[in-house]
Amino acid sequence: MKLLLKMENIQRHYETPAGVVKALDGVNIEINEGERVILLGPSGSGKTTLLNCFSALDSPTGGTYTFMRNDVPRNHSENMTSFRRENIGYVFQFFNLLQDLSVLENILLIQELAGKKDPARAKELLKLVGLEAEVDRFPGEISGGQQQRVAIARSIAKRPTLLLGDELTGNLDTETSQKVMTALVTACEQENITSVFVTHDEGLVKYATRVIRIDSGKIISDEAVNSN
Repeated sequence: MKLLLKMENIQRHYETPAGVVKALDGVNIEINEGERVILLGPSGSGKTTLLNCFSALDSPTGGTYTFMRNDVPRNHSENMTSFRRENIGYVFQFFNLLQDLSVLENILLIQELAGKKDPARAKELLKLVGLEAEVDRFPGEISGGQQQRVAIARSIAKRPTLLLGDELTGNLDTETSQKVMTALVTACEQENITSVFVTHDEGLVKYATRVIRIDSGKIISDEAVNSN
């Protein structure tokens, strides 16, 4: 497999009145193209901080981060924004759909912002996540699980290289979470998108090809998932 990103000795330290907090404390990680990686860990373990460093929403305090063999910009908001726009898709826990736009219009808007408006592809993506019958409905007219599947379709509409998710099933029941994750896996496989998502739910492990466990800012295990 081809290497997509590499982090070496990544640190993210915060100064607080009580002293230095080491949110990330010497993380080393490589992710190959096509992998589906779950980051597992308790609250405060550093997994969301690591996700934010992947996306250049946050800048590491130390260490090196390369993406497709290029250094990822840090401490320069304009360059970091450009990196995200060109490479990163993001699925949030709370959907973040625009309520006054239809399901289809939410997808078209992201395409337009990326300079790639394509109504036919937008409809294909909604079919991919099982929502071809909901294109003209508004977010408030569909379930939470359906909204999250719209959010997945929206995130991959701009053809990101890396799709990130932060507790993307955190507000959903078990059955709905399974539908959302199945849609995510299908979309990533068909679109050839690498994905990394944060969760505390052990039940989602089966949807990954690899599980990385984090605690106290350090990787404590990194294992492939048996797909059988």
